[in-house]
Amino acid sequence: MSLLLDLKDSVLSVLNTVTIVDLVDIAILSYLVYLLINLVRETRAGQLVKGIVLLGIGYFISSVVGLKSIKYIISTTFDIGLIAIIILFQPELRRALEKVGRTKFGLNLLGFGESKDELTRKWNNAIQSICDSCVELSATCTGALIVVERQTRLGEQIETGTILNALPSKEIFGNIFYPKTPLHDGAVIMRDGIILAAACFLPKPQKDELVNKKLGSRHRAAIGMSENSDAVVIVVSEETGQISVAMDGVLTRDYTHEKLKNLLTEELIKKNQDSIIISKKTPVENILRRRKK
Repeated sequence: MSLLLDLKDSVLSVLNTVTIVDLVDIAILSYLVYLLINLVRETRAGQLVKGIVLLGIGYFISSVVGLKSIKYIISTTFDIGLIAIIILFQPELRRALEKVGRTKFGLNLLGFGESKDELTRKWNNAIQSICDSCVELSATCTGALIVVERQTRLGEQIETGTILNALPSKEIFGNIFYPKTPLHDGAVIMRDGIILAAACFLPKPQKDELVNKKLGSRHRAAIGMSENSDAVVIVVSEETGQISVAMDGVLTRDYTHEKLKNLLTEELIKKNQDSIIISKKTPVENILRRRKK
């Protein structure tokens, strides 16, 4: 009974010392932990976290029971573990940091983002040209791979190709992907509504062995690029003429002109317009907007 009373007194004493700053501190920390869980879930890092938790439990038990050898081994493992984690999970850490930075909220909030009219004007012609070109290339079973850059900059991939800086059109896409031209083998990368580079090499999927064996090199490259960035990657199959799109590591297929146009408009124009609108509202307006949804 006395133990319960002591526990009650300890809890009450802690609650009496809690301030608004402490509550904000706890809320921010909880949100950061939530983001961390989302980032590592469904990745190799998720298994790593489980291993760290098990080691922590083992360290606690060995300390209580008095298993000095086990405690020493686990303690030594933790000492060198941080360096090992950075080396082994460098790709996952990099993707996590890139994902955190994939937002225009801060730029728009400070007034550096594009206006709705600028965004629409920039992409309307590009989207129409992409859709028209993909349909024509599909009809002739001409392979094509088009990467539309969004928040994540693709400088590493752009450096592997040939810089063009050309306005998109059916004719240009047709010339690039014509099988006998020097630039047809590789991907076209678009930035800000223009064709920035062609004949670019893209990364392989993280788990290449799990990708459908029937998919060719273009589809695999599309999946790999979408896993390593937030880009929208359009593929035209050389074998079947089928139009596919890869986003966030997922490949969807059987796109028509209208379906592809709707997808690109949603991803490249509407979502960015929404972020611009949200960033220009006050914090109170944003909270009320989310509650209405």
